[in-house]
Amino acid sequence: MSPLALFNLEGRKALVTGASRGIGQAIAVALAGAGADVAITARNASSLGETSAAIEALGRQVVALAHDVRDVAGSRTVVERAAEDLGGLDIVVNNAGYEEVTPSLDIEEDVWDRVVDTNLKGAFFVAQAAARRMQADGRGGAIVNLASLTSYVGVPTAVPYGSSKAGILGMTQALATEWAGLGIRVNAVAPGYFRTAMTDVFYRNDAWQTSMLAKIPLGRFGALDDLAGAVIFLASDASAYVTGQCIPVDGGYLASI
Repeated sequence: MSPLALFNLEGRKALVTGASRGIGQAIAVALAGAGADVAITARNASSLGETSAAIEALGRQVVALAHDVRDVAGSRTVVERAAEDLGGLDIVVNNAGYEEVTPSLDIEEDVWDRVVDTNLKGAFFVAQAAARRMQADGRGGAIVNLASLTSYVGVPTAVPYGSSKAGILGMTQALATEWAGLGIRVNAVAPGYFRTAMTDVFYRNDAWQTSMLAKIPLGRFGALDDLAGAVIFLASDASAYVTGQCIPVDGGYLASI
């Protein structure tokens, strides 16, 4: 097989959660661009129109589904629906995420639950439902979880978020070792500083931008397309012998601290 063919996702069936905008949208469209048919989810299905149109423009099948990943029973239903409508399931990207910037002394239980249940509990039960389906189909697959720089470093006012993303790293490693025998690889990507709707509050502060850019060796914030290669690599045969790993996509930030 040629090196380029290793990255070809033609005939693969993917599910991307939280795909209405930002990172999730970019990943879903990138997978379609590599040849995959894609099921996409968001809490409100009407918000998936732009992503759906971009996937269809690439000539790929798209299935848009409403789902809040905190709904565990709903995760099982959505995974089954995606697999049935697409004709199987080979790739899952756990992108759905939530953050509330709150000083740790002010965090209430409901804030903790919203963040951790979305980012960690939600990702696990989507992955579990997908693995059950992949096992039943006997086709194996690739699961890619969205970790974060906060999986590795502490960020003030982001304690629930950082806790959930550190949990994603541990979950990725544990599932990779447990599911390898099923032919299911589990990896993660850890985006660095990307401006999205969820992180925009930080980028409104010019002093913060100047300070942060000074810490990134490549000297710029991430563009959404910067994530495409890492995710396609982990979803494709190019990473057939890679599991339990996390790839930081951060412009060199972690390497420099």
